[in-house]
Amino acid sequence: MTEPNLSAPQQPHQDIDSPNGKSPNTITLSPSASENPALSYTEHGEVFHLEESPNNKGKGELENPKPSNFLASVLTLGAIAVMILGLAIDNVWVGYLSAVVAIAASLLIIWPSWGKIWTTLIPPIWRSLIVASFGILSAITGLLMLSGSNTDAARNIVINWDAIGALGELIGALGQIMIAILAVYVAWRQYVISRDLTIQQNRITQQQTIDAYFQGVSDLALGEQGLLEDWPQERVIAEGRTAAIIRSVDADGKAKILRFLSQARLITPLKRDRHLGRPILDGNGSYAEDRAEGIRVIDLGAMLAGTDLKNTDLRRTDLGEANLVRANLTNCDLVRANLSRAILYEANLTHSNLRSTKFFYGSVETASPRTRTLIPDYSTGANTGAVLENADFTAVLNLSEENRYYCCAWSGSKSRNTIPGGCDGIPNKLGR
Repeated sequence: MTEPNLSAPQQPHQDIDSPNGKSPNTITLSPSASENPALSYTEHGEVFHLEESPNNKGKGELENPKPSNFLASVLTLGAIAVMILGLAIDNVWVGYLSAVVAIAASLLIIWPSWGKIWTTLIPPIWRSLIVASFGILSAITGLLMLSGSNTDAARNIVINWDAIGALGELIGALGQIMIAILAVYVAWRQYVISRDLTIQQNRITQQQTIDAYFQGVSDLALGEQGLLEDWPQERVIAEGRTAAIIRSVDADGKAKILRFLSQARLITPLKRDRHLGRPILDGNGSYAEDRAEGIRVIDLGAMLAGTDLKNTDLRRTDLGEANLVRANLTNCDLVRANLSRAILYEANLTHSNLRSTKFFYGSVETASPRTRTLIPDYSTGANTGAVLENADFTAVLNLSEENRYYCCAWSGSKSRNTIPGGCDGIPNKLGR
């Protein structure tokens, strides 16, 4: 019993308008369905046309070497044998002729491979430079050789050998200079490669350090039942670890740490049980915030003062009450970030994205910056705003009208000149 060919198509394609332009009554067998995949048949089994498969063509060229190379190899060996024979019988013309034939046959063999070597070893940017250099040297040589051609009436070409000798010395000096330049280039490339490897290794080491910090803080903050703990000793150790690592990583590393702490609710003031100190759930699967009297697991304090956070992603981070004095926040993504009661004195916010960024609570008419003595009122916004004096708002993006009013009112005369949209009609409530 013969097994059916499962790889062959069961039915021909019957669409009238075929997308590939073939006749609806014609099918083409796949390579698994026929020994010759290039044959096309009608639905009655008759041969319609014959095509040559590109894949089969390439395989045939690989399997069968070119006859010209084989003949050239035989001709080269034969010419060498005849040349040796000419030398043996002391026949100069036979030796010359066989030598020329051997050279020609050898060039015929190596010429195709030489083109591949040229394109493989020489970068494209150097090829034209090499050809142009040879052209310049050849032209200079020709001009020096022809420099004495019009010295007599016969107008015969007189080669100036002294000039050619000087040119040879010049070419030798230029060759030494080129070798020195090449050595400098190779050393520079080695330095660049070594620098890139060092930077990559530093990034890997920094990421491993940050991962170890994440794991250590998680172990301290989470109890055996998976609850967020807030015992004083754990909180002090977590703050110490954060203060130590925040200064040892670059701007991207700082941003990763801040996003982790913010999303883990470790730097957000949480409402806590007065007896146990544990955070209270809000009934929606999260912890309840208490901006007025809540306690943070990790208090950033002055850890971020004067830090470089430019070009980082700080979206949805909770930086409330953080000390960001003279911090570099250039080109930062601060979308939906919480900067209420943050100290942004002389901070650089140039080109930052401030879409939906929270600078204060309550109404913009009654909101005011934080103070050292007054208690914040989160219903009216009094003493809940960020300190923005002398901050740079040049070319900030997506600044809402409420935030623009607050920044103009409480940033001072120096910062008012940098706020996009201007501060016309908005009073300077800071008074200086």
